[in-house]
Amino acid sequence: MAQSIGIVGCGAIGESLLRAADSGQLNVPVAGVTSRDEGRAREFLGTLNSPPPYLDRQELISRSDLIVETAGGHVVPDLARETFAAGKDLMVISIGALLENPGIIEEARKTGCRLLAPSGAIAGLDGIKSACAGRVDHVTMVSRKPPIGLEGAPHLVENGISLEGLEEELEVFSGTAREAVKGFPANLNVSAAVSLAGLGPDKTLVKMVAVPGLERNVHDIEVVGEFGVLRVHIENIPSENPRTGRLTALSIIRSVQDAVDPFRIGT
Repeated sequence: MAQSIGIVGCGAIGESLLRAADSGQLNVPVAGVTSRDEGRAREFLGTLNSPPPYLDRQELISRSDLIVETAGGHVVPDLARETFAAGKDLMVISIGALLENPGIIEEARKTGCRLLAPSGAIAGLDGIKSACAGRVDHVTMVSRKPPIGLEGAPHLVENGISLEGLEEELEVFSGTAREAVKGFPANLNVSAAVSLAGLGPDKTLVKMVAVPGLERNVHDIEVVGEFGVLRVHIENIPSENPRTGRLTALSIIRSVQDAVDPFRIGT
């Protein structure tokens, strides 16, 4: 059980986690913080009542029992290697990185270190996991987001898709979860979570729809199998980062609380 956490990244999610810790909402101390933007991180830490120290990554891992990644998928492979080598546990927010680097999961199993992947901006992973203990015929997910939340996505850039001045909803992607996280790394981590809980990244079908005027990030998940039908509908209010829903930060806060609580509810 984790006695302290270290936070990697100080963007919208990292800041939310730090605020929760500062207000006493977390039941575990923060050993420290590191970030690629040290200046911004130190500036934010200065706004807290009891700020944890800013540390380099190696010292952060050394001082922490559980490392919480909130920095983006690009840091995950090296961070996982360093964390597991030190015998520490890792919570990964950028779950899409696990699809592109499946060896991370195997390394966690090999070392016995925990690799935690929170639900993030969606719900229903417990039901999907339970359903997939039996026969499941299909898992599909449709995400709808305002155009501003999709700006700069690799899939749009590579295919020359412009959403500027869009007046009607437009399906901009249809494919597997594996393809989805490559095309929309900042938007479809949720599909990675659904795929890992269910049929896997190559059998989970995903669609992304840009909807002008939409004020929430909307996800619809459907699972059909021998158990029956499971449908989940989520409407997330965006955080300060339009690509990230507020539920994501709340999910991380609860996941940290659960990581240090002997009582666990849900599958």
